[in-house]
Amino acid sequence: MTARRTAHVLRCPTRWADVDENGHINNARLVGYIQEGIYDLFHHHAQAVRESLFPAGFLIARHEIDYLAQLHHQPEPLQVRLTVERLGNSSAHVRVDVCRDTDRYMTARTVVVARDRASGRSRKLSQPERRFLSDYLAAGPVAAAPPVMVPAPPAVSAPRITPKAMPQSRPVRSMPRQAVAARKVPQPGRLSTRSLCRV
Repeated sequence: MTARRTAHVLRCPTRWADVDENGHINNARLVGYIQEGIYDLFHHHAQAVRESLFPAGFLIARHEIDYLAQLHHQPEPLQVRLTVERLGNSSAHVRVDVCRDTDRYMTARTVVVARDRASGRSRKLSQPERRFLSDYLAAGPVAAAPPVMVPAPPAVSAPRITPKAMPQSRPVRSMPRQAVAARKVPQPGRLSTRSLCRV
């Protein structure tokens, strides 16, 4: 019987480009650390790769984030620590803590849903996936969460063009005969020398 793991930890460096005008890592970039940690657990983990878990990937159904302290750029990488708080029929409720040494900068709770390749919607977790995620369950009884249903993307149809929707051209106004006669251009052979441009 394998020993139960406590958490999945990804070491993630900060980047100078992540710093905003206030001198700390931008909070939008912290969401990127959450996603990198989840992707590393569900897609890059050696066991997930070996057992072909989540073959069609996964969907993020929810992020709930608490920013606890300002995070500054330093050479030491962050620890993105992931534990599973609950397992549902199709989802895993994952807690993500972003830390450096003993300091915790952010805690997030994210709902990750297994994806069905054919429909693009949620599907039930397989038994190997449940066993894999159970190794990272936090201490305490496991509560089955209701399945998180992700709606299928709406079908996009081309807009219907009707005669009223088409652009209407403005009617051409006819010019009075007097104006047409006044605007007649003389023929080249009939130009007088006075009408030529002087050099």
